[in-house]
Amino acid sequence: WEEHYPIKLQCVDLDEWSNQYPPVIMLEKEEINSPALEDLKKHYRSIITLLGEDAEREGLLKTPERVAKAMLTLTKGYHMDPHEVLRSAKFQEEYSQMVIVKDIDFFSLCEHHMLPFYGKAHVAYIPNGYITGLSKIARVVDIFSHRLQVQERMTLQIKECIQETLNPLGVMVVVEAKHMCMQMRGVEKQNSVTTTSDFTGAFNQAKTREEFMNLIRQR
Repeated sequence: WEEHYPIKLQCVDLDEWSNQYPPVIMLEKEEINSPALEDLKKHYRSIITLLGEDAEREGLLKTPERVAKAMLTLTKGYHMDPHEVLRSAKFQEEYSQMVIVKDIDFFSLCEHHMLPFYGKAHVAYIPNGYITGLSKIARVVDIFSHRLQVQERMTLQIKECIQETLNPLGVMVVVEAKHMCMQMRGVEKQNSVTTTSDFTGAFNQAKTREEFMNLIRQR
């Protein structure tokens, strides 16, 4: 084996090695620690029974815990402050042209049926002496989408958060989404897309809004 693959083996210090060559991906077991977890598990077990299933069946034994953890993850935005996220990377900068972060993927839960709606958010603001880290805009979208939502309110909340925290010359938010409450039940329209928008300040001018819309349509 050594004749064909002359590899020299040696012992290395793992801590020193990991500092020099950090892993690209680290997978950790999902840990959810919430006082609501046990109560949620009990309620989901009852729901499974009420639906006519056997909650003690092998395939369903851990389902209440899995669903409870999933719901805590999907609604974690209630325990996060989007204003603080923006403030954590708020910098003074004399840039006064449009800043756009487009095609921000998001997933949320419709508060009417607790079924997913998903799509993309496009956000623009015109700085007024302060900018924020670009990733923070996407984080704001994540926080508001990780709550029970309606698309209209989520659009408004993203806009208001950026306006209140950065005080820019204007903010505009456009959200495009598909709603599974329309795809899986009710009218069952598979390809319908809902678009909402909201804006402040300089975006009240049609020309500025048109510029933003043209830029987000570019691929």
